[in-house]
Amino acid sequence: MPIEILWWFAGWSLVAIGLTVYDKIAAKSAPRHRIPEATLLTVAAVGGAAAMEAACLLIRHKTRHPKFMVSLPLLIVLHAGLLLYLWFWKGMVL
Repeated sequence: MPIEILWWFAGWSLVAIGLTVYDKIAAKSAPRHRIPEATLLTVAAVGGAAAMEAACLLIRHKTRHPKFMVSLPLLIVLHAGLLLYLWFWKGMVL
């Protein structure tokens, strides 16, 4: 698998963690400056799902929202499936 794919997931993971932490802080101090759920889920879908899931569980943010607690694990499985497909069936290696 080309290294660019790993950089893609690493970059989106950092964005996902940053947005999740920012949204948690905004939820307590400035509710008008919250990040829309659609934005958070989009960032998760393009590559930050695993990091966002970890951040949500670590800081206890969005853990009561079924939309997040169901979609993030599903996205993680989809991302893992994509990586396995690229690695095993497409023969991409680092």
